[in-house]
Amino acid sequence: MSKPFITPDFLLYTETARKLYHEHSENLPIIDYHCHLSPKEIAENKPFESITDLWLSGDHYKWRAMRANGIDEKYITGDASPWEKFQKWAETVPRTFRNPLYHWTHLELSTAFGIETVLNPESACEIFERCNERLRQPDMTPIGLMRHYNVELVCTTDDPVDDLRYHRQIEESDISTKVLPTWRPDKAANIGDPVVYNSYLDRLSEVSGIDIVDYDSLIEALQRRHDFFHAAGCRLADHGLTAFPYCLASETEIKAIFNSVRSGIRLQPDQSEKLQTAILLELCRMNYRRGWVQQFHFGPMRNVNTRAFRVLGPDTGFDTIGDYRCAFAIASFLNALDQSEQLAKSILYNLNPADNVWVAAMIANFQDGSFPGKMQFGSGWWFNDHISGMQNQMNALSNQGLLSRFIGMLTDSRSFLSYPRHAYFRRILCDMIGHDIERGLIPAQEFPRVAAMVSDISYFNAKNYFKF
Repeated sequence: MSKPFITPDFLLYTETARKLYHEHSENLPIIDYHCHLSPKEIAENKPFESITDLWLSGDHYKWRAMRANGIDEKYITGDASPWEKFQKWAETVPRTFRNPLYHWTHLELSTAFGIETVLNPESACEIFERCNERLRQPDMTPIGLMRHYNVELVCTTDDPVDDLRYHRQIEESDISTKVLPTWRPDKAANIGDPVVYNSYLDRLSEVSGIDIVDYDSLIEALQRRHDFFHAAGCRLADHGLTAFPYCLASETEIKAIFNSVRSGIRLQPDQSEKLQTAILLELCRMNYRRGWVQQFHFGPMRNVNTRAFRVLGPDTGFDTIGDYRCAFAIASFLNALDQSEQLAKSILYNLNPADNVWVAAMIANFQDGSFPGKMQFGSGWWFNDHISGMQNQMNALSNQGLLSRFIGMLTDSRSFLSYPRHAYFRRILCDMIGHDIERGLIPAQEFPRVAAMVSDISYFNAKNYFKF
């Protein structure tokens, strides 16, 4: 009988790494402070129809791999049967060697289903049936999976116009995992298409009870919804950006620009950047006043395949890494908030790995001693949440700042099977530190402090940073 692929010591190549992981990281709870799970699915806690529904529906990581493997769209987002789609994924898996999907796939099979068999076309039928049989058990629901993975807290991603009804429903239930909303006001500043933008503002007016007729009433409406989110337990904001904006303008000019777009006029690029900068600065001041943590995700090029976008819509696997110069804009933006002492705890996530070193250096400029690790370099994001991507992010942070104050991993996922990514990260962390000790880069007699650092990065730093 062949040895299982996912062993207890997977990715742990030294005795020190194994000791760090198994004794100081593995069994700590998970704080998933940024994800895209559906609050509705958590609240309703319905069983999954099949492993295809749980595993392949909405997972654009897998969709991209299947397309690269020559799989027809019918078997990806089309009307093929659950078995046919699973079968095509099983055909693709052996082609994903060295892609993180290969590791994630088998970690998820092992930890959620107890399946140690490698997935390939020959094993597909057996694994499909075993997974579906396991999914018929009452504990294999959204809430059951979070309990299984020892998830202490989840922060979803929510628009200011959301009524948060499902969060209230979850709060009133007996679920052991705490589920909190995250304020994601991107649409309030996405002003490229005036028709789409004004339609959104009309909806914001309706839910806030503020008639948005000018710039001041826009900020008033956003503040009212910000207060509503705070009352619902929200303590995090998340700002998704393409290129970080920074172009200041007078109050008079900002109001005139807003009046133009509100009347349906398409703005010039410099006008758009001025208004976006003003809105984002106001949103960050709201975050500061409430004591929230704010996150900035920047750098993607979205929907670059316009033909596919017309057919399939957004978030279907046609976004990519952008190449934007934004160090000056970020420095200026953070400095503007810091000058008025309104810079909240902040996490910066860059999508382009070429930006790792300057982002790691940038956050050090705005550490002010008010809280350990106030400014955070976010974990390897999206196209970087693989072995080398995580290593590169942690190496940049180690060289430019304090890895010991890092708040660690998050899933950034829509899937309830993504929690093994926390174990993946923890194993990579422990292996890096274990190698350092065994090579003499960290004194062996400092092992107790190193072990405490690993525990902190795995769990305690996030718990203390967010103060949930």
